[in-house]
Amino acid sequence: MPDNLATESIDDTLIVRFTRPEIRNPLSRVVVERLHEIVGEIASGELRRVIFTGSGDAFASGANLKEIGALTAEEAPEFARLGQSLMHKIDELPQLVIAAINGHCFGGALDLALACDIRIASPNATFCHPGAGLGIITGWSGTQRLPRLIGTANASEMFFTASPIDAERALKIGLIDEIADIALSAAIHRLPQMHE
Repeated sequence: MPDNLATESIDDTLIVRFTRPEIRNPLSRVVVERLHEIVGEIASGELRRVIFTGSGDAFASGANLKEIGALTAEEAPEFARLGQSLMHKIDELPQLVIAAINGHCFGGALDLALACDIRIASPNATFCHPGAGLGIITGWSGTQRLPRLIGTANASEMFFTASPIDAERALKIGLIDEIADIALSAAIHRLPQMHE
C-alpha cells in the first residue's frame, strides 16, 4: 500500500507514516485493514518502539467520509468494530507507542493518537472530533478514551462543539505530552529515555 502507508525501521523502532497528504491522510478501510496487519506483526516481533506519524500538514484526518456515507445500516456496525478493534490492538501493544502529530489530527486519527502511550505534537498541530458538525459521532473508542485523558468537561466541549483546538490548548488540558518543532524527531530522540 505505497500510496497510503509507509513503514521505516530505525534500530528497534518502527515508524508508520500516513502518506496521502493531498487528502489529509484519511483512515480509509484499506488503511485500517493494513494497520491491523502491521500492528499484528509488531505485537509478535522484536521491536521495542512504534511511532505513528503523518505527512504534509496532516497527521491523519480520520475515517473516509465518502466510505462512511456509502455504508448501509448493516455495514456500519462492522466498520465501527473494525476501527475499535484496531485501537484496542494499538493500546495493548507491549511496545512503547508514540503518536508524532505533525498537523491536523481529526476524528478517527485522534482516536488512534489516544490509543498511543505518548503524544508529541508540532506547534501547528490541531485536534478535533468533527462529528457533531457532520451528524455522526466517532465509533472508534474515542468517546471512552478522551474523557479519561482530559476529563469530562473538556471532552464534552470537543465532542459537542466540534471546534478544533491548537497544540497549546491540547498541552494545557493534557491531550498531548509535549510540543516540539519537529514531532517525529522529538519522538525518535526521546525514545531511549522514555523506555528506560
